[in-house]
Order: sequence, then C-alpha cells, then structure tokens
Amino acid sequence: MDVHLVLPGRLDQKTGGYIYDARIVAGLRERGIAVHVHELPGPYPIVDQEAIYEADRVLSRLPDGALAVIDGLALPGVAGSLMIENHRLRLMALVHHPLSLETGLEEAPARTLRQLEQGCLARVHRVVVTSPHTAEALLSDFHVTPDRLGVVEPGTDRPGAPAAGSATDEPNLLCVATVTPRKGHLLLVEALAGLADLPWKLTCIGSTTRDPGAAAAVQDAISRHGLTGRIALMDEIGPAAMPSQYHGADLFVLPSYHEGYGMALAEALAHGLPIVSTRAGAIPTTVPDDAAILVPPGDAEALRDALRSVLTDAGLRARLTRAARSAARRLPTWDDAADRFAAELAVLEPRLRLGATGD
Repeated sequence: MDVHLVLPGRLDQKTGGYIYDARIVAGLRERGIAVHVHELPGPYPIVDQEAIYEADRVLSRLPDGALAVIDGLALPGVAGSLMIENHRLRLMALVHHPLSLETGLEEAPARTLRQLEQGCLARVHRVVVTSPHTAEALLSDFHVTPDRLGVVEPGTDRPGAPAAGSATDEPNLLCVATVTPRKGHLLLVEALAGLADLPWKLTCIGSTTRDPGAAAAVQDAISRHGLTGRIALMDEIGPAAMPSQYHGADLFVLPSYHEGYGMALAEALAHGLPIVSTRAGAIPTTVPDDAAILVPPGDAEALRDALRSVLTDAGLRARLTRAARSAARRLPTWDDAADRFAAELAVLEPRLRLGATGD
C-alpha cells in the first residue's frame, strides 16, 4: 500500500513544517512504506485558481482507496476537492498549527481560514498534529473528535556532545526561525536594544525572503538601534551547517507569538542550550520550566529582563544548561516519530503496521 503526501511547494524547504514532513517521509521509506510526494504550485495559504485547479487534479488522479496525507498548509487548495474525494480516498490531515492562528492576520481573512479549516478537518478521516497543545485546540475550537485525532511530535537528532559554546567573553545568542511576524524577531531587536551595555552578539538563521516586509522591518530596527555590528540576520543555511551553529551558541532565544510545537527549541535542548522564549502555544510543553525562562509573548520588557538575567548571572545560566542537558535525554528521536506516524497511518490502513504483511 502506497502513501501520498500532498503539500504546497517543494518538500526541501527549510522551515519547521517542511523539515518535519521530509524527515517523516524518509523514516517511512526506511521502514519499507512507499511514499509519493505531490508538490502543489501556487500561493499558500491564500490560494488562487491555479493552486485550486492543480490540487483538484492531483487528488482526482489518485487511485480509488488511496491513502492521502494532506499537509495542513495545503488545506485551502484542496477544500473543494475534499467534498468529492473523501468518499473515494482515505484522507489524513497533518496539522502543524492552525493557519487561522498565524500572527498578523487581519480579522476577516483569519475568520475565513478558520471556517475553511473547520470544514476541511470535518471531511478527512483522521487528523495528526505535532503537539498535545495543537490537539487540544482542534478538539475545543475546530470540532475534531478524539477518535479521529493522533499526536506525533517531531524528533531530534542526538548530537554526540552538548554545545561547547563560544568560549569568549561575548556570549553568542542564537535564533533559528523564518523571519515572519509570528517568530518575534522585531521584538527581540527591541529587547536587545536595551542591553547595549552588555557584551553579546546575536546570530539569526532563517529565511529572509518568505516575508520580505517582515525582514525589512527587522533590518531597519537593527540599523535604527545601532546594532548592525552585533546582530547578524542570516538567511537559510544547509542542514549540514546547522550543528556548528548550535555547538557555538551560549544561549538560544525565540520570542514567538505562537508555536505548534517549536522544533528549533527542541533542537536547542538536544544540544544542551539554555533557552529564553515565550509561553506561547505549545512552547511550555516543549520546553521544561527548569531549562528556560519563558515570558509572555509580545512583552519586550519581560524579554529584556530575562535576557539580562541569563547574560549577567553565570549561576543561573549554568542551572539552565544542566536542566537542558537533562531534558535532551528525554526527547523523542526521528526514529520514534517515524514509528508513531506509521502507527497513525495504520489506523486507516492496517497493512501498514510495522511488521505486517498483506496479500
């Protein structure tokens, strides 16, 4: 039995959701499950007619009874098709976080996306989410019933040793996130502007082209506060280069307004890094209290105070580091995630249970 993954754009994009999808695809294939990836063209999540037409074409050409996993970002494109195809195909939605909760959306498009997502999730046969927090949101606000819902948290790559740090008198802060309003880069710059009296440098890694307006606003704030020499706003880098960035960091910071899980935060824990972040979305369940200082989302003053505390209190930083290294041992691996995803697929197709055989 084959599995079909439908998602907008290329699978090799370097955001958390696409990295999750790619790792799950690789893990399923390693387990002998054939996965066919269908990359939809067009803009998402606000779709045009080309995107809708191509989504319809892809689903209509799948064989009767096919098992199709629809990435949540693709739901706006397949909304119309689901009314027809849910009687012919076995459909699973993979929701990283609800599209209608994206930071910066105006009320009208947010309401439209919410209604669309509710309709789509009502028409699929199973829904998989990446955190218990998102599961609770779908149960309470999106009318998904418990019998149709499963949780498969992302995995991590276990490094050989904890991060060594910068080994300098200028602590290296690391932020890994696509530059969008939801990730809070602008807030981080504002917070750090009040800490110019302390030694530090910040490296931001993540796409600066996905939302050019957000990236331009962050770059303007860096210049306006005279922090050009202290904050490096880098673009995406390849997976092979990421471990060295974590290993050379002294502190991980991510002031998100919402996270459906927080894969970069889990990766920071896997490297034993102390964390400063927010209490937004799933972050408090992803990051243990003793490994981080979590502040209210959108509160620049609280973020500044937390950063000052960690930068100036070596004892606090050491306690957070020890707790992060302890938490790293409890994180799921990508092998764990692939096994759990295969088990979710087996709910719709029993022959996909690991070790099962079919005719």
